[in-house]
Amino acid sequence: MGSLKDREDVLTFAQARSPLGWVLAAVGVGGEVRAVFLSGTRREGVDALRERFPREAWREAGIGPATAAVDQVLRVMAEPATATAGGLRLAPVGTPFQQRVWSELRALRCGESVTYAELARRAGCPRAVRAVAQACGANPIAVLIPCHRVIATNGALFGYRWGVARKQALLEREGVFPGRGRRGKTD
Repeated sequence: MGSLKDREDVLTFAQARSPLGWVLAAVGVGGEVRAVFLSGTRREGVDALRERFPREAWREAGIGPATAAVDQVLRVMAEPATATAGGLRLAPVGTPFQQRVWSELRALRCGESVTYAELARRAGCPRAVRAVAQACGANPIAVLIPCHRVIATNGALFGYRWGVARKQALLEREGVFPGRGRRGKTD
């Protein structure tokens, strides 16, 4: 019997620099995307991965589905109006409520923002605003499940797991200016 790292069920991850720091994408043995993390350093990304999946064995990959996932995230960040998750299979692990919230997030178009209250309504639980905010914070797939598109009712930015500055940068790349709608509009 080989060591745990020799087993075929070791999951893989890849990392790359982006204008917003490091991007780490982790995939399961079937190539499904289990996580996308944003961090300031390579080490922070790996630490976040180990914290989120403490029972999994992970190996950094030079090529394969993990690097394809990182490349796709970089494309979405660079060209948010045209790039999508493509053929990636997203497989975030979460409660049924979190899955509903994340599904609603995936339905948002580039340049569209939504309030936590509206997202709660869309998820079928209009009084669960705090639970929706917690589901956004628990989202393990940054950018591709766009929790950065959720803002406060007053247009304020807060509570983004990857940092408010990154949230603002992602929204600006999409042409959204919180509190004023899309670029060029003066609501």
